[in-house]
Parts: sequence; structure tokens; C-alpha cells
Amino acid sequence: MARSTWKGPFVDGYLLKKADKARGGSRNEIIKTWSRRSTIFPQFVGLTFGVYNGHKFIPVLVNEHMIGHKFGEFAPTRTFHGHSADKKAKRD
Repeated sequence: MARSTWKGPFVDGYLLKKADKARGGSRNEIIKTWSRRSTIFPQFVGLTFGVYNGHKFIPVLVNEHMIGHKFGEFAPTRTFHGHSADKKAKRD
């Protein structure tokens, strides 16, 4: 379910502060975040975020095509290892 347009996009406040600090300093540091629900803003373009997927931090380099999406979309939480039927077909 989408967020109401009158509320505007959601982003955690600490994430904006960390992004501003990273813009002023070195550009190659990874900003760790647990906030998968935060929307990607134009201020984040060019920065690398470490998005937590429940197991480890997945590095996500933000570009202009990601604006408006959520961080969680780029850090999958489940690993697909294939179907058991596929293994039989590959053995032949």
C-alpha cells in the first residue's frame, strides 16, 4: 500500500544528516543504515549506502534512476538457490 501523497515521502532524519556529512567529507565511505523503508532522495545520488538485509550490509550505490524508490528494494532479504527440478535437468 502506498503512502498518502499529502504526507510526502518518508526518510529517517538521521539518514539525511549522515548524507550531508558524507557529502562534505570523503565520498567513498559507506553509510550504514537499517532503514529499508526510507525513500531515496536526490541528495543521496552518488553516495554508497550499506543497507541491512537481516544478515549483512549490502552496498548500494545510488544513481538518479533510484530516486523515489525505497532502500529495501535494492537489498534482497532472501537468496534463491534454484528449484530441485533444475538440478536434475543440469545433470544430464
